[in-house]
Amino acid sequence: MAQVGFETELVGGVAVESVGAGPGVVVVPGNNRRAHHYDRLARSLAGAHAVHVIERRGRGASGPQRTPYSVEAEVDDVLAVLEHTGSQVVFGHSYGGLIALHVGLQRPLDALIAYEPGVSIGGSFDASWLGDFDAELGRGRHVAAMATFLKGTRLLPFTATPLLWAISLLMLRGRGGRETRDMMPTTPAEIAEIVRLDSDGTRYAGIAARTLLLGGEKSPGYLTGVLPQLAEIVPSAEYAVLPGLDHNAPDESAPDAVAQQIRLHLGRIERHARTHLPS
Repeated sequence: MAQVGFETELVGGVAVESVGAGPGVVVVPGNNRRAHHYDRLARSLAGAHAVHVIERRGRGASGPQRTPYSVEAEVDDVLAVLEHTGSQVVFGHSYGGLIALHVGLQRPLDALIAYEPGVSIGGSFDASWLGDFDAELGRGRHVAAMATFLKGTRLLPFTATPLLWAISLLMLRGRGGRETRDMMPTTPAEIAEIVRLDSDGTRYAGIAARTLLLGGEKSPGYLTGVLPQLAEIVPSAEYAVLPGLDHNAPDESAPDAVAQQIRLHLGRIERHARTHLPS
């Protein structure tokens, strides 16, 4: 049976790729990620949901990253997509998870799911590498900049500089390398927002949605370490660190496993709603 294709439309200044039918789920991609990286996740959810993947600004057919840039500007785009599609569920990955949490501060949602959101609590996110990254990018040294990014974020299971350079070279010269290079200028402003929003985390106590915070066992500790802290702060939150998964599980390594967690969370909310109907 042929797979159902995605439909693309512009909502405000952003492109949105949609697939499936049913209650809407809006997907917010992470840093250095395009909407199409979440195709498998979207298709896995599309049997029961209409899935709307945002092409964040600075990517594809969407407009340029706003100046001045802020998480609030990203939130405005997500709110517009929620309004346009009638969706009540948001899923965000990495930096998109940070955006999703701030969406939850702005409006009620049926559910909010974030996979390793880019949240810094008490300086947990070390961005000391950002100046070097920005300088290398300014010189047009994309491979050096990517190696700096990978070493600083510790997203790979090794830190040896020659290996990081080799991986960076493959990423930027191989398939998809051009779009990765095109996205890299969006990174400094996004990482700077993580630093600006560093706090004790109590701001997220204002999220009313039933929230699921996910992480991967193979991810760096600074990404999963904030999950139990956030779960204590957000009134209706739970968290899980999934065995065998890494930071790129939603878009590359295990999208079906992440989709299953989303389905289970939404199913629990639906069952709770049915059993608490007014008599």
